[in-house]
Amino acid sequence: MAWDKVQALVFDVFGTVVDWRSGVARDAAPFLAQYGQGRVEPLALADAWRRQYGPSMEPVRNGSRPFVRLDVLHRENLEKALRELGIDPNEIPPTALDGLNLAWHKLDPWPDAVAGLTRLKTRYIIAPLSNGNIRLMLDMAKRAGLPWDAILGAEVAQAYKPTPQAYLRTAEVLGLAPDEICMVAAHNNDLAAARQCGLKTAFVRRATEHGPQQTTDLEAQQDWDAVVEDFAALADQLLG
Repeated sequence: MAWDKVQALVFDVFGTVVDWRSGVARDAAPFLAQYGQGRVEPLALADAWRRQYGPSMEPVRNGSRPFVRLDVLHRENLEKALRELGIDPNEIPPTALDGLNLAWHKLDPWPDAVAGLTRLKTRYIIAPLSNGNIRLMLDMAKRAGLPWDAILGAEVAQAYKPTPQAYLRTAEVLGLAPDEICMVAAHNNDLAAARQCGLKTAFVRRATEHGPQQTTDLEAQQDWDAVVEDFAALADQLLG
């Protein structure tokens, strides 16, 4: 592809830039020690919470619910996940639930992420195109040292991926044509939606996002414009 036309790289964040599963489990451990009565493992809560992620956005995507930021959905989803695991959230202080909800603001980057982003930033505008809200992304970036040029994504676009508006409004905010932007993600469905909107695409393999038994997104499912193992390899390919 003609990489010289690309001016910006926009990144999926949860799973692509940061390891959400380990980070949520880390913060869930002391919470469950106090409120879980020994019944639930931290990783089980992380997985149950994440399973609510996509379905909770669907009413916003189909227009049956006005846009609300991801922090709101995460808080609602936490209560659903706890109930699924046999814990009554009504028996837990709301302040404790609110505190655990901030786990998503404190996720650790994959080992290659910060160095790779820093290299890519020397040539390209880099920004998240995430379903995470602005404050969540800012807190995460400050803690993890993610060198974004801007914070973009669902709250800016007022639309959740893979709705086309999430990609097209992001391009509009950047003042770029879709084909001047490359979407970087570890998820084939995200890249497919971005490609349909005219963006270039780069697949980064994150084979343990969902743990050692992961069965999804282990391989590129289309001929994406780039397919790499990590951000270092992406920088090598784009920067030469």
